[in-house]
Amino acid sequence: MSSLPLLVQIALACLLGGLLSMLAAALVMFGVPRKWLGFTVSFSTGLLLATATLHLLPEALESGLTPHEVFPLLLAGILGFFALEKFALWRHAHLSGDSHPNEQACEDHAHGHHHLHGGHGETVSILVGDGFHNFTDGLLIAAAFLADPLIGWATTLAIIAHEVPQEAGDFAILLAAGWRRGRALFWNGVSSLTALAGGIVGYFALERALDWVPHILTIAAASFLYIAVADLMPRLKREHTAIGWHGLLLAAGIAVVVFGSSHSH
Repeated sequence: MSSLPLLVQIALACLLGGLLSMLAAALVMFGVPRKWLGFTVSFSTGLLLATATLHLLPEALESGLTPHEVFPLLLAGILGFFALEKFALWRHAHLSGDSHPNEQACEDHAHGHHHLHGGHGETVSILVGDGFHNFTDGLLIAAAFLADPLIGWATTLAIIAHEVPQEAGDFAILLAAGWRRGRALFWNGVSSLTALAGGIVGYFALERALDWVPHILTIAAASFLYIAVADLMPRLKREHTAIGWHGLLLAAGIAVVVFGSSHSH
């Protein structure tokens, strides 16, 4: 795989990251028991935490940024993702006429798992938001590959893992709106292809400005840490069954990254 041209690897990673996560979510929604979704959250948490701390941040530091540059940017990134999520929740509550969304509603809205209020407009906003999110994932994948192809594949794996619960939530909303399964699958596939566009744009834009790659890696680390700590770990805290399996899968996610990091240079 490493012998392939870098642009080809980025394109493959973006296609895999978008389509595999979408298809995995479709399997969850179309037949696999919902309880398995909790296990993917455990594995995703380990992957995201380890990829951010063992791959992305060390690479940003090794690429020339000093700790006094990396960690303020990391803090700004985490706060920025928090602000964006709060704005999205406020906007949704404002549009739906609910000026005091409760805690559970806020949590459900965070990654598209909210209740359906607005019919067609709501489903369109889900697809547009998901497309933008996938485009950003493509940019992050491109930056990771430009730093190191193995870091690129580790980042792709982490993105696939955390996309599964999100895509499953999107399917739930589309199906609740009355969409047929085939239609929901098709449009989620179209949305996932924006990751490929993001990867190609990232390759050509970042290749001409390689000095920005460490900054993009730090922002990617901030994104992974925020998703893991703010969204996934609170879900795991509420799990009261199969605790051993959750712990094992979380450790497995970390182990995948640790094993990969031992061969990354």
